[in-house]
Amino acid sequence: MTELSAQHFEEHEQDAETTAARPRAQRRMAPIVPAQNIAGRALVLVIAIMTFLSCLTFGAVTLVRDTASVWENQISREATIQIKPADGLDMEAALTQASQIAGEFPGVKSTRIIDREATARLLEPWLGSGLNIDDLPVPRLIIVTIDENSPPDFAAMRAAITPKLPSASLDDHRTWVDRLVAMARTTVTIGIAVLALMLSATVLTVVFATRGAMAGNGHIIEVLHFVGAEARFIAREFRRHFLVTGMKGAAAGGAAAVLVFIVFSWWSSRNMATPQADQATALFGNFAIGSAGYLGVVLMVLVIGALTAATSHATVVAYLSDIDVRQPDA
Repeated sequence: MTELSAQHFEEHEQDAETTAARPRAQRRMAPIVPAQNIAGRALVLVIAIMTFLSCLTFGAVTLVRDTASVWENQISREATIQIKPADGLDMEAALTQASQIAGEFPGVKSTRIIDREATARLLEPWLGSGLNIDDLPVPRLIIVTIDENSPPDFAAMRAAITPKLPSASLDDHRTWVDRLVAMARTTVTIGIAVLALMLSATVLTVVFATRGAMAGNGHIIEVLHFVGAEARFIAREFRRHFLVTGMKGAAAGGAAAVLVFIVFSWWSSRNMATPQADQATALFGNFAIGSAGYLGVVLMVLVIGALTAATSHATVVAYLSDIDVRQPDA
């Protein structure tokens, strides 16, 4: 009987120790900043929207810059001779003569006369199909392919063509190239300015969100700070929380922007045969930002995530410094 009582007491003591130890094993340290709340979800949404707009701006700037570079390269490789119809002018003979004169200049690789069918196709978006160019005073064109490294003397070429063909004019596209470069630079500058404003708005949003989180948990922060918790420990907790929040929003916004560019590129490739798509492609390319553009989107996501964490860290450190200034004795 005594042995049974002792065994029962030992079992009861072991059960009590297991019960007392179980809460300690399951107990976890609560985070300083709540992991999920309405403000946190709203901040993720705001960061996602700002990242989406920032990536769209970056992609648009990349698209304009690449398209302008293609235009500049294409224009710098070609010049155009335009011959207007005139009374008594044999257009075909004039085209052949101008082509021969231009082809004799050093720096000219080749010349190509735009035939009637190609000229009619150029005017089709505006005048419709089935056009007879003989019924209209339509100028004819000659494409002169030039050597970019050693271009010909355009002034001498004009002086050789104009006396023999008064209705002919040579356009080396220098004016268009200068305007194109100026437009591209202006567009890139505006895009960078808009991107800087969006990043600034993101920083301000994170500052207000961090201050709101500290206001909701101010008593905990002050107690931790006053009992000896280092400022970098508290700031690290906020930085970790807002880094995760920022990366979630930035990744969602970046993925949405990539999806938009993929959809536009797919639409452009599916509508290449229409005149409207041809004009859009001539102006903006095929709406593909390329590997550099997608890499820029990834970098934008990382920058916004890091910016969110750094902004919250700086805000918390400033808040704790302000506590020390207001209550130096504590």
